[in-house]
Amino acid sequence: MPVYLLSNKLVFPHPSLSNEDGLLAVGGDLSCERLCLAYENGIFPWYSEKPVLWWSPDPRFVLFPKDLKVSKSMKKFLKKGYYKVTFDTCFKDVITNCGYTRKDDTWIDNDMIESYCTLHKLGIAHSVETWYEDKLVGGLYGLSMGSCFFGESMFSIMDNASKTAFIKLIETINFSLIDCQIYSQHLESLGAINIKRSEFLELLAQGLEETSKIGSWSHLSN
Repeated sequence: MPVYLLSNKLVFPHPSLSNEDGLLAVGGDLSCERLCLAYENGIFPWYSEKPVLWWSPDPRFVLFPKDLKVSKSMKKFLKKGYYKVTFDTCFKDVITNCGYTRKDDTWIDNDMIESYCTLHKLGIAHSVETWYEDKLVGGLYGLSMGSCFFGESMFSIMDNASKTAFIKLIETINFSLIDCQIYSQHLESLGAINIKRSEFLELLAQGLEETSKIGSWSHLSN
């Protein structure tokens, strides 16, 4: 399949036109309008250097909150209460740490940080933070649309810090679908599975219509 070159117009080809590894289009920008349009259509940006690459893989890696798996050892760890978890208290610190801890293997450049921080100010992008003795030791960020959460990245500098944030997110907010994008053994251990892209797009369309299901994030860190 050909890879589509984006113009200045806010439009994407249909995800089914992606090539075998999921690459759909090249180019465009990281404006809030384009990013929102991408996620609403099951597309996300991922690149190591410009131009921006846009992806919609098949299969799609997702987690249904009802299928979350928390091991016995992790349950014991959480019960001990080592970490404090907050929501949306330091979004920029979280996304910056996600880029820094990945070092050379990251797509989180300054342009992406700026764009997602703008999405955060608009109430679309959110973060979950894990603290140990008032120090940020882990967290994650992503986009919340309807009843869907599009997980972008997570980081951890202490054991189970990002996993704690992820579990707390799912246990706290009534999402119908967590988009994990592509396979990882870490998320598989928590219950994520591969599904067909066509099924994902159907579930995404349903989730985007459920605009009042999860309510506001604003009270979560109070």
